[in-house]
Formats: sequence, structure tokens, C-alpha cells
Amino acid sequence: MEKERLVVVGNGMVGHHFVEQLVAEGGLARFDLTVLGAECDPAYDRVHLSEVFGGRSPEGLRLADPAWYAGHDIDLRLGASVQALDREARAVVLAGGERVDYDRLVLATGSVPFVPPIPGRERSHCFVYRTLEDLAAIREACAHARSGAVIGGGLLGLEAANALRLLGLKTHVVEFAPRLMPVQLDDLGGELLADKIGALGVEVHLGKGTREIVDGELGRHRLAFADGSHLECDVLLFSAGIRPADALAREGGLAVGERGGIIIDEGCQSSDPAILAIGECALWQGRIFGLVAPGYQMARAAVATLCGGSSRFGGADMSTRLKLMGVEVGAIGDGLGSTPGAQSLQLLDRSAGVYKKLVVDEGGTRLLGAILVGDGSDYDRLLGYYQQGAALPSPLLGLLTGEAAAPLTLSDSATLCSCHNVSKGAVVAAVREGHRELGQIKGVTRAGTGCGGCTNLLKKVIDETLVELGVETNDHLCEHFPFSRQALCHLVRVEAIRDFESLLARHGQGLGCEVCKPAIASILSSLWNEHVLARPHRALQDTNDRFLANVQRDGTYSVVPRIAGGEITARGLITLGEIAERYGLFTKITGGQRIDMLGARRDQLPAIWGDLVAAGFETGQAYGKSVRTVKSCVGSTWCRYGVQDSLAMTQRLEHRYKGLRAPHKLKFAVSGCTRECAEAQSKDIGVIATERGWNLYVCGNGGMKPRHGDLFATDLDDETLIRYIDRLLMFYVRTGDRLQRTSVWLEGMEGGLDYLKSVIIDDRLGIAPELESAMDAVVGSWECEWRATLSDPDKLRLFEAHLNQPSEATPPRRESRGQWVPDIAVKEVL
Repeated sequence: MEKERLVVVGNGMVGHHFVEQLVAEGGLARFDLTVLGAECDPAYDRVHLSEVFGGRSPEGLRLADPAWYAGHDIDLRLGASVQALDREARAVVLAGGERVDYDRLVLATGSVPFVPPIPGRERSHCFVYRTLEDLAAIREACAHARSGAVIGGGLLGLEAANALRLLGLKTHVVEFAPRLMPVQLDDLGGELLADKIGALGVEVHLGKGTREIVDGELGRHRLAFADGSHLECDVLLFSAGIRPADALAREGGLAVGERGGIIIDEGCQSSDPAILAIGECALWQGRIFGLVAPGYQMARAAVATLCGGSSRFGGADMSTRLKLMGVEVGAIGDGLGSTPGAQSLQLLDRSAGVYKKLVVDEGGTRLLGAILVGDGSDYDRLLGYYQQGAALPSPLLGLLTGEAAAPLTLSDSATLCSCHNVSKGAVVAAVREGHRELGQIKGVTRAGTGCGGCTNLLKKVIDETLVELGVETNDHLCEHFPFSRQALCHLVRVEAIRDFESLLARHGQGLGCEVCKPAIASILSSLWNEHVLARPHRALQDTNDRFLANVQRDGTYSVVPRIAGGEITARGLITLGEIAERYGLFTKITGGQRIDMLGARRDQLPAIWGDLVAAGFETGQAYGKSVRTVKSCVGSTWCRYGVQDSLAMTQRLEHRYKGLRAPHKLKFAVSGCTRECAEAQSKDIGVIATERGWNLYVCGNGGMKPRHGDLFATDLDDETLIRYIDRLLMFYVRTGDRLQRTSVWLEGMEGGLDYLKSVIIDDRLGIAPELESAMDAVVGSWECEWRATLSDPDKLRLFEAHLNQPSEATPPRRESRGQWVPDIAVKEVL
């Protein structure tokens, strides 16, 4: 039988998925396939486009190499822009005049960015954010820019803003609506998202209509807003939505919607039986679907139409889970509550930066939708209730607070990955067939390879199935590294790997994620102690380490200089008071015997720390997973009960370990007698004086699950005490899991305290000298991170305010007990 000529116009994500499905269904036995892509790059992952600015290579985004097409005898033509559709002759016409004949045609032309008709939009250094070519132009323009703005505060606009942020620009987001992500979030969700993004240094401007774009005075562009205000920037991106790329179909006489889009039926056929349309260019029952998952579903339906399958497109669940600049956001179903009779429950905890909203039916028995901002841990469970229509537990409030009964068990028919339409049953079957690793399951089922939002749920289903089979689950850090944190620490140390990219190239795959990047940043800091804001490490850091300060609930930061053991001179106290008064900071003496100065704007941090460093203070690293404090009583220096000089020992311990970064934060204390005024037995490292020396307690902690420290050794002299602490801390650094407290580390250690003693005291493994040497290296390489930052213009750029303004805006405040505090409600259950 002679093959039909099948032409696909468009080689984006959906067009490529169509080709993959056609190959999988044996369609190449029926069709000679030609794929025409307007871009010069083969199909690539647009969902993760901004990661190019975070270090990912453009080639790393590719969904398939041209060689894959050639290997399947598919004629892939890149840089082939189709200019006309001749339906009568069944041919498409390329830009150069060449005609490509077809028997069946699939239009996967996608969408084009919407650029509002603002006077001045055609100026130089104004871009859309859509293709790799766009990214190259943006990068070049940003190389000589200090500030950038994005018009559009939707999902794509925030991705574009993240790209500018990754390029080191002071970034602004301008949104016409009164909230961010207006399609997915309500007012409270959008407000909290704006607060959290603002805390990352991205300034958000809501309810702003841009009247015109003209020359700026301090920046290249001035955005003149309809309310009379303005904003200046050097680089401007438009990301105000998309429009279906339907010009080819429209001019070719195909039926299109009133507001655009090629009209299709359930088989993705257009008004011409020979032509199908899929993806963002297609209009189904009056709707354009702007996510990749519905486009993939259309691709499968189109293949079924051509090859005789049963798949049909019947709409798509637009639920989505994503991270925007590290902020978790989830939107399920009708989160805005537009369904008649719908009721809502809301939890707003501003202090924790969390907002949760459930939309339920009139009887409160079925979940209609949900919104999650700041905490996506409940997303998978809530999505299961929504997709299965399962009865909700009582009381409903438990779903918001995390106090509900056991999580919903997904049925085998439940869709786990909507991008590739993979059910839980398909994943379970793949595990039972012998595929054990997350990467293997992704390769076999394709689950988790689309938007990536189902990855956590996918891993959970794999682990649950392995447990049922009696197979031990792996301890891989994440899908990008098939090693535990302990193994990665070993590899970094033995191979002397100094940066994330080198480790990824040698022992990982893909680009990395929000799990492995900060974990490996911690490993690199623990072993080599290089500055966290050095170029190779900067993009790996979380918000606190990125700005060398803890972000607070109103988007400002805390300033915590080191006050070793709580010991400070009168002059030092006066200096701190003067600095706090100068910058209008709230002051508090912490439980760790330091002075916390709260309410500093990001752009104020260098000036504040400049004053502190000049006065002899250094960073207390309160922002890091590191040694935070060493608490002390006054010991034998002043106290009539003291038997050892706890103040001197405190000073020695804090100054020795102040540069150490670890899997989790560390707190020490030293008490000068058994009356224990410093509460040493509740610390990771606790030291209590005796008549004959020091008793050492280890692996205690306060917090949500307090744990009393274990007595590790007694009556130690100074040098032996230091030696044991050196060994124990470095052993913890090398073997602890990601974000694992010392208490959990010890509780999970085979052999427990006795084993730990045998390693640290008896040197059972023969590694004690190496552990001591490693600690000496950390101690010897210490530098005050703020002092180093103040002398480096490249690092200081991270803290700059916008060009037009001498400073950033101070968040709203109110007076309380003689000091200024954030004017924000703490917690509301609405």
C-alpha cells in the first residue's frame, strides 16, 4: 500500500510529542512524515526555558536530536517557515517559495506572545520571552543593563522575571490586574505570592496600565502608567499572555474562533477533514489550553484519528503545581469558586508565608478546587480528592491544618501524570516489571517528563510499591543524582570537585532542582568553605544565603552580628544601638544571646553591615545552615557556683566553628556547673563543667520535637573536648542527610550512640586524623562573608535598589511598645 504524505507544521513540544506518539503507534508504516519547524533549533522544553540563565545549556533542553528523526526516516526541516496554505492543491508554501505537498496535515503552530498595543513597544531592548533566540537576545542586552521589567504578572511573566533575576538585574513585574497570576489565584493568594517574590528582590507593581514607553532619565526606558506614576528600566520584556498562532489557518480558509484559534472536534480535526490542529493554536469548545499537558492529550487524539485509535480529546484538567523563584504554588480545579453553590475554607498564615484555600460543593463532601501558596505539600492529596471525586474527610478544617486522617489512596485508574496521561496503575505495573529507579520509570512510562509537577507523587508511588514488594527503597538525593547526600559528599571530597556543574557532569544528569542545588551548595561550603556568593555557587543558594540575611514576614531582613557567647563590651552595645536607631531597626535579644536587628530593607544591608564591620563586628551567619550560636552562663569568672571558665570555653568554641556549614543549623551551649544555666543538654553540642574538666553532650535540640542530648564523654580536658567535637561535627557533615538535625541523624544511626562513640572516641574506622585535618582546613579558611561581600562590587550588585530610586520602599509598619513592627495580621482562618 502506498504511503500517504503527512506533514506536521511546528516542531515545538506538542508537535514533537505528536511525532513520538505516531512512531510509537506504528504510524510510519502508513505515512511518509515531513516535519517543518520555523526555528533553527529542534524541539526543546519551553517549560524550563529560564533555566538557561541558571546555567543549563540550550542543548540540555532538547527533546530529541535531529539524528533521532533521521533514524526513523523522518524528514525534519528546521528554519522552514510556512507562509501559506493551499488547501485546494493540498500543499503548504515555505518562505522561499518551495511547496510541500500533503495528504494529511497537522498544524502544531502553537501561540505567539501578546504584546499590548502600547506606544513605544517597538523600541530597542524590548523583547518577548518565547524562544531560545529570544533568550540569546535578552542575555546580550542584559550584559550592559542594571534593571529590567516584565509587563505581565501571569505564570509566563513570572518565569520571565526569574530570568532577569538570574541575570543579576534589579527586576520589576508590572501587572494590569490587582493580583499576580489572576487566572489561577485569588486576591489573598496573589497578595501572598507578591510578598514572597518581593522578599526575593523582585518588585511587584499591581493595577498598573502602561500608557506609553518613552526615553528614561536614568534607565533606557520609562514606563508611563495611566495613574500618572512611572517606572524606569534598561530592559523590557512583554509577557502579557498568548494568542493562538492561527494566521496560516485563517488565511487558508479554515474555521477559526471569534477571538482566534483553529476550531477542532474531539479527534482534533479542523473544518477541513484533511487537516488537524493540536496545542495552543487549537480551539476546542471555545477554549484555548495554554499548558503542555492538554497539548499532549490533543497530540494523542490526533494520532488516534490518523491511525484508527480510540483516544479522543474531551477537555483537560488545568490543575498545576510549580515553583516560581522557589515559591511553591498549586492551583487545582475551580480554585476561584465560580461553581454555583460552592463554599470555601481559607487558611492564611503570613508569619509562615502560607495560604491554603479549599473550594467544596454545597454539602462540603466534594472538592471542587484549591489554591496553595508557600506550601505545596498537600497538593498531591488534594488533587487526588478532586480527580477521583472522593468524599472529603470530616472535619474539613483538618485538610487545611494537616490534621486530617491518612492521605487519600489513589486508585489504579487515577491519573498520576496528566502531561502524558499516565495512570497510577501504569506506574505500579512498571515497578512490578522490575523498573526500580525514578529515572527508569520516567523512561518507561514518560510520567514526570512533561511539566514535572507530578514528580513527588511519582516517587511516592514507586516507593510504596517497592515496600509492598519487599524491596528496599533507594536513598537518592533526587532524580538528578543517583546517590545519597552522604555518597555525594564523599565524591566531592575524594575527587576534589569544587562546583555544582562539575559534579552534575560527572555523576548526575539533567539540570538539577530545588532539592539538589542547595544540598550540594551546603556540601561544597562544608568541605571547601568558599564564599556562597561566588559566581559558581550563587545560583544554588536559597533566599537567606543569597542575601546573607534571614528574610522576614514583610519582606525585610534581619541583621545579626556575632556576639560570641553573649559577651559584648559596653561600647559594642552602644554601637549596635546607634546603628539600629540610625536605620530604624527593631531590636531583640535572642535566645542565643545575640542581638537581632529586624526590618532592614535589602538595599540597606550593605550600608548596615559596612557600619558593623567598621566597628569590629562580623556576621553571625544566622541565615545559614551553620553554627549559629554558642550560649553561655558567666561561669567561674563571676558565678560563685562556677567550677570552670565557661565564658572562655564559649569564646573558643564559637570562634573555632563559626565558619562550619552543615546539613542543618547547629547550636551549642557551655554551662559552668551542673546547675546548667546555659541549657547545654538541649543543644547539638552541649558542654557542662565538672570539677575535673568537661562533660560532653551531643545531638540534642529544641524546636518542634525537643530532644535531650546524650552524655557522650565525661571529665574531658580542653584539648580532648575540642578534638572530639572536631571529629563528631565533621563526621556529621559527611554522613548526615539533607536538612537532617543531629538528633535525627543519631536516632537513625545503626548502632546508635555506642557506634558513634566507637567512631569518634575509639577511632573504629581509622578516620579520626582525617576528620581533624578537615576541620582544621575549614577553620583556617574562614572569612566573614559580609566583609568579603562589601569589598566585591559584583556581589554588591545583588543588593542594589532600582536606578530611579535612592532606596526601596519600606513596608507598612505600626508602633508597638516603643518600636516599629510590620503592619501585618499574623494568622487568619477565614
